[in-house]
Amino acid sequence: MGSVTPDSDFKVTIPVIDISGYLAGDASATESVVSALHSAARSPGFFQIVGHNVTSELRNRLLTTLKAFFALPADRKKRLHRGNSNSLRGYESVGEQRLEAAFADQKEGFMIGAELPDGKRFLQGPNQWPEEDECPGFRETFMEYFGELRQLSKLMFRLMALGLKLEETYFDDFVDSRDSVTMCRAHRYPPTTPEQAGKTRGIGAHSDFGALTLLMQDDIGGLEVFHRPTETWHPVAPVPDAFVVNIGDMMERWTNNRYTSTLHRVITPASTRDRYSVAFFNEGLLDQVIECIPTCLEPGEKPLYEPVVVEEHLAKRYGNSY
Repeated sequence: MGSVTPDSDFKVTIPVIDISGYLAGDASATESVVSALHSAARSPGFFQIVGHNVTSELRNRLLTTLKAFFALPADRKKRLHRGNSNSLRGYESVGEQRLEAAFADQKEGFMIGAELPDGKRFLQGPNQWPEEDECPGFRETFMEYFGELRQLSKLMFRLMALGLKLEETYFDDFVDSRDSVTMCRAHRYPPTTPEQAGKTRGIGAHSDFGALTLLMQDDIGGLEVFHRPTETWHPVAPVPDAFVVNIGDMMERWTNNRYTSTLHRVITPASTRDRYSVAFFNEGLLDQVIECIPTCLEPGEKPLYEPVVVEEHLAKRYGNSY
């Protein structure tokens, strides 16, 4: 499916947007942020944000405790396998997920979400955790980070609402209700040799199932986005202190293709170090009906998609990836 074009004159630029002016309540800066975000959400569907309020101390503390968790013996991690959970919470080992038919994903992961009783709703339930003496601070730090990212994602949706000419709080219930599904998955990618680099997939080519994803990545790199017109892959270079943000399939559908859900993958680069990343997924309010947002329909236009309920959409997409 296409190739990377390092020697080509054509490059896909991933915008870097400073949102600090919006957080400070600066009206002029907010207008600029909204315009830049709206443009990036349309194309390429990926951007990076800086000037946010998630501290480097918390991000570094999370990476430290994740390294300690993934260094645990295999049998201890497998006691927390996602197969024990009705809501896909917990550990997955290298090769379990296959997002690109020809490749098993070369990563191990650990998924958490909001702590809820084990019920019958999709992706809702309790998390699984190692014992505190096995991995001190892991639970506390991961849940602190989860809470901060949930608030940051709410701000992203408010900026999108403004870009779509909606009330700023239009998406608040979708993002921040009890039945809003938000998931956070940490990944460790084992290092690979120069001979194998590019021939394996850390994560196979896919678009994200939900509405919006925020990714913290380390400095090793490997994330790539697909440019449909030229069928070429392009790197998303790590930017210090930045979160990578991308539009998911649900938001593309909701905006009648005004916003773009872009195919992406992780190529495991040659390195002597493990690569770490943490993805925060905004999967949406389970009972929300996704149908064309009124401001995304011009006079005479028709919606491109039939309405769909969030829970049905997610159950189908997750079921196809394992």
